Amino acid sequence: MAIAVGNIVEGVVTGITKFGAFVELPGGVTGLVHISEVADAYVKDVKDYLKERDRVRVKVINVDDSGKIGLSIKQASPDYDPYHRQRRHRPTSTSFEDKLAKFMKESDERLTDLRRNTDSKRGGRGASRM
Repeated sequence: MAIAVGNIVEGVVTGITKFGAFVELPGGVTGLVHISEVADAYVKDVKDYLKERDRVRVKVINVDDSGKIGLSIKQASPDYDPYHRQRRHRPTSTSFEDKLAKFMKESDERLTDLRRNTDSKRGGRGASRM
């Protein structure tokens, strides 16, 4: 079977680095599974998920002009959903309209305070001149 983008193949982990794992594919070619493609969850250390000589199913996600092969373990999973991404920040329960209304109210209050402070420093309207 030829190595082409989109193919799912089995390989053997031959090396682990802090940025990913090298996997030997059929035909003796080696590709890299980047740390971001090891699992659906956050991966701090690749060694928590893989060890050398593990057999893994990988999906070929790219092959560049120099022959480097990019692989993914998480995309080779049958239940992988490319549209489901975990949010790293807490979800908000307020709508855009509510946020906009709050911003406008606070903005008007600040502008009113600014005008009030500026008028009092100048003496205000109708201040007598001596």
